[in-house]
Amino acid sequence: MCRFCLYLGPPLRVSSLVTEPGHSLIHQSYRSQEREEPLNGDGFGLAWYAPEIGPEPAVFRSTTPAWNNRNLLDLARVVCSPCVLAHVRAATRYAAVTENNCHPFRYGRFAFMHNGDVGGFGSVRRPLLDSLSDESFGAIQGNTDSEHVFALLLDHVRGRSGAESADALAGAMRATIERVVELVRRYGGGAPSYLNMALTDGRRAVVTRFTTDLPEHSETLYLNRGRGYVCEGGVCRMIPADEGSSAVLVSSEPLSQESGWEVIPANHMVVIREDRSARVLPC
Repeated sequence: MCRFCLYLGPPLRVSSLVTEPGHSLIHQSYRSQEREEPLNGDGFGLAWYAPEIGPEPAVFRSTTPAWNNRNLLDLARVVCSPCVLAHVRAATRYAAVTENNCHPFRYGRFAFMHNGDVGGFGSVRRPLLDSLSDESFGAIQGNTDSEHVFALLLDHVRGRSGAESADALAGAMRATIERVVELVRRYGGGAPSYLNMALTDGRRAVVTRFTTDLPEHSETLYLNRGRGYVCEGGVCRMIPADEGSSAVLVSSEPLSQESGWEVIPANHMVVIREDRSARVLPC
């Protein structure tokens, strides 16, 4: 399993997510508080958007542990973006520790990351590949269950009208989950799947907390929203908003200790619209 966070809002430094908070993603890479195994040291990755330059995200991934990569520290200190995805990886038995297998994954304007695994993926992989379009099949570069699910998700996004909307992305995510569950039931022996996933095009996003296991066994997920997420004097917090929200942060574990973190129930998703309003809906 892994840990991740996604931010949409006013531009912020990547360090505000990765290094500065008391329970930053780097802290979660070696001291996760909500997993039995606290280490997530099998690589890491960042994706961030620069809309003033173009619609496609930049990606930086490495197989080194996040806590031991000086390039990550330097990038996080100076890179600012209105949309950031950050991920620290704990590899499953199906996928080697290679750069192609590190998250986030990118295709066109979309970025995707996953925390969990597809039950019985060794038996599910072939029928899943057979169901993909040529475009999505050709996009797969590694061998993780995560990237295969992303390819399936891309097909569902392309197949929906109004694919520019957050609701269309949410519908594609639901269809992808349904298809994965069906494939695992037919070919994977019904093994439990854990599908905490995040998809964004840099302007809107969908993040899920889903499992076919008992709800209490699902991977954790939290939401924080307000006017902006700031780090000042070593303290990181979300600035409350009087109405609505202009900043949304979704994370496997709270990054800081303030009271604004909301637990996302199992088998629900956070749908973030272009105006950065966020709704919690069933998957």
